[in-house]
Amino acid sequence: QVPLVESGGGLVQAGGSLRLSCAASGRTFSSYAMGWFRQAPGKEREFVGAISGSGSIIYYSDSVKGRFTCSRDNDKNTVYLQMNRLKPEDTAVYYCAAQTTPIPSTNERGYDSWGQGTQVTVST
Repeated sequence: QVPLVESGGGLVQAGGSLRLSCAASGRTFSSYAMGWFRQAPGKEREFVGAISGSGSIIYYSDSVKGRFTCSRDNDKNTVYLQMNRLKPEDTAVYYCAAQTTPIPSTNERGYDSWGQGTQVTVST
């Protein structure tokens, strides 16, 4: 288990931007792939994006590709999700997750540790 703390959620108008951060504890952060997932009210949790331990492999869901960017700073044990051109349908609780292997998965079952979630609300 890797303790994860998310921050950066909030309320934003459609078309705006937010950056989520997820800080991890531990000395081997660069060996973990990190994922972002979200869950809207009444819906199942869905994959948003994932980044390999080195940052060289990044995956996105089709719904956010071209608008969201995953990045990481291994010196700071932190992964980021930059969200641009936000839409009301992006409203959800966003979770970061850690996978104790370096190659990311798009399936939540591949992840071992989860953050507490941060609310993102996009208004019209």
